[in-house]
Amino acid sequence: MARARYTALRRILLLFMSLMVCMPSSIGEALGQQDMFFERSKASIVTYKGKFDFSVEMALRREQHAQGLQHRKYLPPTDGMLFNFHEDRIVNMWMKNTPISLDMIFIDAKGTIVSIVENTEPFSLLNISSGRIARAVLEVSGGTAQRIGAKAGDRVLHPTFGLS
Repeated sequence: MARARYTALRRILLLFMSLMVCMPSSIGEALGQQDMFFERSKASIVTYKGKFDFSVEMALRREQHAQGLQHRKYLPPTDGMLFNFHEDRIVNMWMKNTPISLDMIFIDAKGTIVSIVENTEPFSLLNISSGRIARAVLEVSGGTAQRIGAKAGDRVLHPTFGLS
């Protein structure tokens, strides 16, 4: 009787382990990019060249942070993704599964740009750090920061920062 119970438990354990191997490695992978819902919002960057408006997807939750812009083959020049981390900290990003170059604009809680990393390398697993305390990151198409003249000290207008 004990041997039969042991064999049954072993089979269940083996079945469970084989199912775990077949499972996707991330929530984004499980849902698929097209199934992940990102709320849309408007954000503006104010530089010496003027005010530039963007339509942004909001990455507010951990699984949205993990998914980000992975697998996107194109990002229109007036679109982006705003990651709100809900706390002030050094922010670290990467380009895993991201086939397009991005500019990462790191922003503090007041909406001030603290640093910018331009033209990130697609698919890179290298750490991309804010280097300073930030609350959020606005990812836009590579080359956008240069095109609009964005630099540290400029402002991002969005309700996340109490500005619109």
